[in-house]
Amino acid sequence: MIPATTFRGSSVAVFGLGRSGLAACSALLAGGASAVGDDDDAAGRARAAAAGVPVADLRCADWRRFAALILAPGVPLGDPSPHWSVAMAKAAGVPIIGDIEVFCRERAAHCVGAPFIAITGTNGKSTTTALIAHMLRAAGRDAQLGGNIGTPILTLEPPQVDRVHVIEMSSFQIELTPSLQPSIGVLLNISPDHLDRHGTMQAYAGLKRRLITAATRPIIGADDDWSRAIAASLADTGPGFVDVVSTRARPSHGWYAEGTRLISDAPWTGPLGAFADLGGIGALRGRHNLQNALAASAAALAAGAPAPVVAAALKTFPGLPHRLEEVGRLGRVLFINDSKATNADSTTTALAAFAGGIFLILGGRPKPGGIAGLDAHLARVAKAYLIGEAMDDFAAALIDKVAFERSGTLPAALAAAARDAAQREAGPAPIILLSPACASYDQFPNFEVRGDAFRALVHALPGIVIGSAR
Repeated sequence: MIPATTFRGSSVAVFGLGRSGLAACSALLAGGASAVGDDDDAAGRARAAAAGVPVADLRCADWRRFAALILAPGVPLGDPSPHWSVAMAKAAGVPIIGDIEVFCRERAAHCVGAPFIAITGTNGKSTTTALIAHMLRAAGRDAQLGGNIGTPILTLEPPQVDRVHVIEMSSFQIELTPSLQPSIGVLLNISPDHLDRHGTMQAYAGLKRRLITAATRPIIGADDDWSRAIAASLADTGPGFVDVVSTRARPSHGWYAEGTRLISDAPWTGPLGAFADLGGIGALRGRHNLQNALAASAAALAAGAPAPVVAAALKTFPGLPHRLEEVGRLGRVLFINDSKATNADSTTTALAAFAGGIFLILGGRPKPGGIAGLDAHLARVAKAYLIGEAMDDFAAALIDKVAFERSGTLPAALAAAARDAAQREAGPAPIILLSPACASYDQFPNFEVRGDAFRALVHALPGIVIGSAR
């Protein structure tokens, strides 16, 4: 745990008593502060009380006594309308921050030179974050992995000069971290997402830019217009070197790919050249993982990992659940869990990772824009199986483009896809791909539960060979 000593003697309100909120309460209490927690969910308040966290109705609190409101990142801060706790805090002039801000204050107060790598982007954040930590651990470093990837940052060990914090950050978390100053910042890519909260692409991209401009050493993907503009701006106005990562073109300096080979042309790495090859690494298939691996390699090398260790670590990376996860084989049929694909851009990336023969499970609660972005890759899809709230809208979008059926539920979709894939004899080996291009909230609490359900259904199939073929 990281005790929140910078709030010692103060009273702090915490709203949102999920994992990060409970961790914040515990850190505040351990650091000598007074914490008061609240949640709109009665079950959340009950869990917090059972864990020894003081719980009160913040609607009735005297907000003038609070030094800060620590807000869970998923609680609305602004558009379309702020949460009532946000409105009350603003009315009382109480600063609104997140748990990563608490970490940043502790680092600044006690070990400002402690290595801190922050990773953001619309897609690929979790894989890149986990891959950086994997590389650093392979190099014998104490790498603390957390943030948006699922482990609250305040449950990690405190900052030290020989300890690296590798932290995934969403736009929500960046918004709540005003003193963010990572030693290494990674921006992978920017595409439309969370516009219901941020309002415009300019606002969303501006938050991503905030992380990278605050970093001592910025590493920026250059495969989309938004990120490329940020990289160009920093190169023109920034005080130091900018590492540029591209999978589509060779940058004037930086990191790029040729086929599956990873190449460094960054001046600070010396004559590194082609230092690794992703060919045959199932956990890192697809062009998007070229970008993830290039960015992770740049960050790990910048943090002191030797190049041979970085290259070897790519081959031993186990991958992450719900992100093009190989969950089993049945004869020629490979089953892939990509439940983390909650928008069309992510599903497009998944489709591009396979040559064809895809039996695609789509649907859930749709995001703005639907699945229009999939059109360029629908030739790879043998048939689609539609589920959830998006079923009828997606059916309308797919008419005359690809064969599909309305399955309704995930079990029905998997059964139908397994039936059809088993009958395919010619062409590439069939791929049954759960890549929904939707949020899960219509039928599942989150994408993890959705992916777990898919994996369990696959593992229950007679004759299934479980796991990766690697």
